[in-house]
Amino acid sequence: MDPERAHHLAFGAIRATARVPGVRDAVAGVLARRDPSLRTRVLGIDLPGPFVLAAGFDKNADGIDGLAMLGFDAVEIGTVTGEPQPGNPTPRLFRLPEDRALVNRMGFNNDGSAAVAARLSARRPVFPVPVGVNIGKTKAVPEEEAVADYVLSAGRLAPHADYLVVNVSSPNTPGLRDLQSVERLRPLLAAVREAADRATAPTGRRVPLLVKIAPDLSDEDIDAVADLAVGLGLDGIIATNTTIGRRDLRTDPATVEAAGAGGLSGAPLGDRSLAVLRRLHRRVGDRLVLVSAGGVETAEDVWRRILAGASLVQGYSAFVYRGPAWPRAIHRGLARLLAGSPHQSLADAVGAEHRKVDTP
Repeated sequence: MDPERAHHLAFGAIRATARVPGVRDAVAGVLARRDPSLRTRVLGIDLPGPFVLAAGFDKNADGIDGLAMLGFDAVEIGTVTGEPQPGNPTPRLFRLPEDRALVNRMGFNNDGSAAVAARLSARRPVFPVPVGVNIGKTKAVPEEEAVADYVLSAGRLAPHADYLVVNVSSPNTPGLRDLQSVERLRPLLAAVREAADRATAPTGRRVPLLVKIAPDLSDEDIDAVADLAVGLGLDGIIATNTTIGRRDLRTDPATVEAAGAGGLSGAPLGDRSLAVLRRLHRRVGDRLVLVSAGGVETAEDVWRRILAGASLVQGYSAFVYRGPAWPRAIHRGLARLLAGSPHQSLADAVGAEHRKVDTP
């Protein structure tokens, strides 16, 4: 089956299940059981655990309750753009099963920030979990007007977000990754921060702001973005988005070539996303919240990211391959790993590998 059609059918089934009270409670009772030891507080938000569904699955805030029913500790919706757009022509999503990977060139298909903000405002959660909102640039908006486009989305969505993410790292919107250069990123992030503060001023709440970066940045550019984030007073960095690279894949090269352009996600991204996380932690320490994404499949992967400096860990591609019990498997394994470690809590374990001291 075409992967995008399969996604819509599966997501439709999740949403339908979450609308039936007795059924959804039974499913949540099995899949959303959390170990109290995994409770954590990040970005001023209390979470039942550190495992978050990454942006891209629920682009329009259509099924947050259903995803919480499956056991995700938070759901990041989006990417949402200032104006609605259909995204790139289909087919635009491809599986590489031998690599447990996906290639996508979706192109930020979504209902637009006004519609998503209205949906979030009207939401009455059955299974309350924190909701992050990931915003990007409308494709039709010229690059010189990109800041205004992000500001439009931030103003509409910040009041409904537990945290806000500026996505400048998708490879599927022309020119978007150019915004990662510090010279262009500085005014963009400053403007989004101001717009978010203005939108939430009546409530007195300050929404945390993060930036999501690509794994394809050079080490020097990673350092520059980290320094900028600290200097601007951002709350965190999400590392990383999908990669445009195609190295060391097991899939037949002809199949990879047939999939065409787009961002590669899944298992092949694991080593690079972990390396970027480690570099960021060495650069910023505990001055920023680091969120790790890319190549996360198992509880051991999540634990490794936490030890390397991640306070939260996101996944998506492995959901396609491992199915609806995946979050439950992550929670059970992570609780076991924490219990067998010298750490008293997840917060205590964050960045622990950097605190090791070699002894003679």
